[in-house]
Amino acid sequence: MSQIKTIQQEREERAILVSAITQGVTDFEAKEYLDELQFLALTAGIETIERFYQRLEFPNSRTYVGSGKIEEIANYIAENEINLAIFDDELTGAQVRNLEKELKCPILDRTSLILDIFNLRAQTAYAKTQVQLARYQYILPRLTGMWTHLERQRGGRGTRGGSGEKQLETDKRIVMDKISLLKEQLKKIDKQMAVQRGNRGRMVRVSLVGYTNVGKSTIMNLLSKSNVFAENKLFATLDTTVRKVVIENIPFLLSDTVGFIRKLPHQLVESFKSTLDEVRESDFLIHVIDVSHPNFEDQIKVVNNTLEEIGAGDKPIFMVFNKIDAYTYKQKSEYDLVEDKPGNMSLKELENQWKRHEKNGKIIPAIFISARNKIGIDKLRNDLYKMVSQTIKGRYPFNDFLWQNFEE
Repeated sequence: MSQIKTIQQEREERAILVSAITQGVTDFEAKEYLDELQFLALTAGIETIERFYQRLEFPNSRTYVGSGKIEEIANYIAENEINLAIFDDELTGAQVRNLEKELKCPILDRTSLILDIFNLRAQTAYAKTQVQLARYQYILPRLTGMWTHLERQRGGRGTRGGSGEKQLETDKRIVMDKISLLKEQLKKIDKQMAVQRGNRGRMVRVSLVGYTNVGKSTIMNLLSKSNVFAENKLFATLDTTVRKVVIENIPFLLSDTVGFIRKLPHQLVESFKSTLDEVRESDFLIHVIDVSHPNFEDQIKVVNNTLEEIGAGDKPIFMVFNKIDAYTYKQKSEYDLVEDKPGNMSLKELENQWKRHEKNGKIIPAIFISARNKIGIDKLRNDLYKMVSQTIKGRYPFNDFLWQNFEE
């Protein structure tokens, strides 16, 4: 029976990672993508043993990578007691079945890995319901060979279609019934949460957004003096947390939301849209960036694209570049012709570059801090105080005060 395994089944397994490098992806980017996939596996408690790449025009429709690479991977798996293969893309049901047959081990694709991490991280009934909905939406087109798993979840008599009905049709009905039930449950919870948001009055609302594991929860704890769970793993926060913050004499509401990620499964985006109402209804957003990450510019693009997808792309943004204590760069010589980019620019040069950054013709304010070492936190509080006070007065929240006399 072909079936994508779950983390709960494969915890502490020895895994290999596989990636198809398509056109436009550099070797450096390919390495960074698998670094992220390895971090996802680590978050799930899976040990990564080896990586496999293959440069292709587009992934193989049957086995994702070519036959020669499949043979190489299969030999490595057999010789090194590997019992799990993780692929850095969403696979079709046919690809999973073919890969399991060729590699003779369970298969995880990127989407199922992220879904399982969300399932492990979900704490509240709301988050658990959203993750279940995303999982069933993911399962629906991949039903072949999975009927026994689904029947155990449904239980009871008469579930196998004794009147001659095809098993696949029965499976589809089971999953679609589950999806309908979960959607109804979410509607009820959404109504309750909408009432809660309405009861907060007209206080200014600010949301922390950003790529996963950039330090949003740490900043939340510093600003609100609360104890939101923060960990150096992906998706430490799933449920939106809202805290009242008072800076000097001005109160406002600050929310910490789920982090975004490259190739975030569309099922999760859809099911978590209601959770992200806090983002859509905010007066402005604090976009937190891990400046120490070599691909932070790509992460900024991922976050901006996700904000557009959930209908929050037009929100005013305050960019907070975090983890300056971990930023490193290799100084260029005067004869070096390599273009300026993160990694060969000083922190001050990056500050000057991003303080002039524009979106839709407007300069976006930016500040560079270290939440862990509490560098720049006083200025962050002062800037937020000015933004919130101007928002309360009914003016556009960002004037020119942030670009004058930048100081850490």
